Amino acid sequence: MYRLDQTQTPLFDALMEYVNRDTIPFHVPGHKKGVGMDQEFKDFIGENPFKIDVTVFKLVDSLHHPTGPIKKAQELAADAYGSNAAFFSIHGTSGAIQAMIMSVVSDGDKIIIPRNVHKSVTAGIILSGAIPVYMQPELDKKVGIAHGVSPKTVEDTLKNNPDAKAVLIINPTYYGVATDIKKIADIVHSYDIPLIVDEAHGPHLAFNDKLPMSAMEAGADICAQSTHKIIGAMTQCSLLQVNSGRVDTQKVQQILNLMQTTSPSYVLMASLDCARRQIAINGKELLDKTLDLCNYARNEINKIPGLYCFGEEVLGVPGAYAFDPTKITVTCRDLGITGYDLDMILSNKYHIQVELSDLYNILAVGSFGDTRESIDKLLAALNEISSEYYGKGIRKSDFIDIPPIPEQMQIPREAFNSVKSSVLLRDSIGMISGEFLLAYPPGIPVLCPGENITKEIVDYIENLKAVGLYVQGTEDPKVEYIKVVKPEDAIYINVE
Repeated sequence: MYRLDQTQTPLFDALMEYVNRDTIPFHVPGHKKGVGMDQEFKDFIGENPFKIDVTVFKLVDSLHHPTGPIKKAQELAADAYGSNAAFFSIHGTSGAIQAMIMSVVSDGDKIIIPRNVHKSVTAGIILSGAIPVYMQPELDKKVGIAHGVSPKTVEDTLKNNPDAKAVLIINPTYYGVATDIKKIADIVHSYDIPLIVDEAHGPHLAFNDKLPMSAMEAGADICAQSTHKIIGAMTQCSLLQVNSGRVDTQKVQQILNLMQTTSPSYVLMASLDCARRQIAINGKELLDKTLDLCNYARNEINKIPGLYCFGEEVLGVPGAYAFDPTKITVTCRDLGITGYDLDMILSNKYHIQVELSDLYNILAVGSFGDTRESIDKLLAALNEISSEYYGKGIRKSDFIDIPPIPEQMQIPREAFNSVKSSVLLRDSIGMISGEFLLAYPPGIPVLCPGENITKEIVDYIENLKAVGLYVQGTEDPKVEYIKVVKPEDAIYINVE
């Protein structure tokens, strides 16, 4: 299956050699193996992490110019995922996504993206100076979330924008729903441009055939993966995978060098090295156990009055081709409480912390770290909450259709860097937005920087607020005011 020996952990081994030499440190960091660290913090953490918290030197290699154990560790990661090259990112997946975008598009280039992208994608577009062409994802009005974009949407958007330089897809969404990425890859490659993938929530996909297809398996050219989300690396650890001649791996390295610290955490990188070993060697078995627990949780939640936890029944419609059962989305509309309410009850009363909440849902993420005991405690809490609230409240408002994507008047970078002024939202019609405006559900931007503010959008926001739905993104937390580009600072461009 693998070309290389996946039991190896070259970076972790190099750090262990440094520790076993009993090296006397005259290098940063200044805590010097923890000797100079605050005692209370050290008592909690223990001494070992400080022993491998080192700086760049020959034995442990350099992330910016890897020639030794980091180079070998990245080669092992590429082998595990079936890519041509893998890069460590300790700047999180946000940094990896920004580097991925900047590797394939630059100033004035068109990039086709879903409207429901993570803000790191928008940040990458702002940094690159590229022009986004948005695709509207498919919406599930029952649970109030966005799924993926359909292959037809991708094909139609490319036909209308044949000069686009790249297409970005999410695989899967935060809620675990994946589109037909293999079909999309074929469509994109027919235009001889790269498919780039935000696979933040899919670093585990390649290691169990019960899961949706991974980006590399589907033929994507480059993807960013959050290895800290499911498979055990520490927070901030991610991988950037390249698997195509359409992407210049040397350019990827150069951009990562521009964006990442010259003092990367070797503790984080060692955890990434070992997490790769774990998923490569034991991934199928660990994921089998995880999937069994998550499916058990899903089945039991669907027996609780007032709660709904979707599964594969949402598939078979555009934008919903495959499902990752490790994502447990609990819809609580029928309890008469919001997802935020349920989140706070679980946290404050039961000391159970979920991943996120929105107006209709909470999201619990399953992983290798779950046990039957922890799942049963979640189920017991949800049963108690159901007993307290079911049949006593008013079902939450129905989903309100989002307006069409507005006209883009400026490149996002121009609008972001412009001089802006704050005006009443109801007085902003016809102006250029200088900030974001998002509606929850479904978490899709109503406005992005550089877009024309229409009466339809203002009316939509007022309607959302009137029925108690959640709107955010503006500096004004009440969303009564919005920052707009000053007319004298507006640089209009032709983005057709």
